[in-house]
Amino acid sequence: MKFPRKHTLREIADILGIGFVGPEEFPVTGMNEIHVVEPGDIVFVDHPKYYDKALKSAATTVLINKEVDCPEGKALLISEDPFRDFNRLTSHFRPFSGFGEAIAETATIGEGSHIGPNVRIGAHVQIGRDCIIHPNVTIGDYCVLGDRVVVQSGTVVGSDAFYYKKRPEGFDRLLSGGRAVLEDDVELGALCTIDRGVTGDTRVGSGSKLDNQVHVGHDTVIGSRCLIASQTGIAGCVVIEDEVTLWGQVGVTSAIRIGKGAVVLAQTGISKSLEGGKTYFGSPAEEARERLKQLAALRQIPALAVKLKKQ
Repeated sequence: MKFPRKHTLREIADILGIGFVGPEEFPVTGMNEIHVVEPGDIVFVDHPKYYDKALKSAATTVLINKEVDCPEGKALLISEDPFRDFNRLTSHFRPFSGFGEAIAETATIGEGSHIGPNVRIGAHVQIGRDCIIHPNVTIGDYCVLGDRVVVQSGTVVGSDAFYYKKRPEGFDRLLSGGRAVLEDDVELGALCTIDRGVTGDTRVGSGSKLDNQVHVGHDTVIGSRCLIASQTGIAGCVVIEDEVTLWGQVGVTSAIRIGKGAVVLAQTGISKSLEGGKTYFGSPAEEARERLKQLAALRQIPALAVKLKKQ
């Protein structure tokens, strides 16, 4: 997430009411999770295991719960609870706007687009030309739809990320201030859910088609011309390259990559990254031909057992 204007380290520290290490005028231009940070961004870290990763990341301001040596060219924000203060920044720069009109005044809708009844379009949403948004669709604040996008009934674009911190009193939700972006010619079936990014974008690439009841987790990036069949569940921070096919009820774990042109057969469980240009099956996923050979061999076990018993 980029801020509307450049802020100073002092301004950000004052918003949070915390101390800092670095020049008061040190520039801060946005905030992001560690996998998408850029120079000018704030990243948060609250566990010693990840201090080094955060301090060496592209982020130039680190929101951290211990005063450590500050790397050259960077700044620190010293917080008792970085998770909480990251949420406070999200609330400050992307405040919840409530539920007013069915279509927010700040939303823009392109020429030739059709919006069905009982559709809710949030603040600062951008919808391109010649789109069809069927009845009972919800599009969350700041989300972006390109041209010729089709969204079927009951789908939610821009639902909050499933991201929690466990505390003694229960679970604390990390607020979602990012966007969901559907590029040109994307089609979503009925009852899909596309989570917004925590601070960045969840993206579905141009020409990709999603069947009914597909879930796409926060900050996942789906490439162009992908096909994803019904009841597939994709966790957060996944990268799916162009022209990938996921058949029905495929499950994808978080933070992995599926290579260009891969085909994943129905009911496959993907627990690690997959190379492109191959067909996969099973749980955990293996190349389909090898997995089918294994299944064929298993079918021979009863006959082998009978044969051995006779010997």
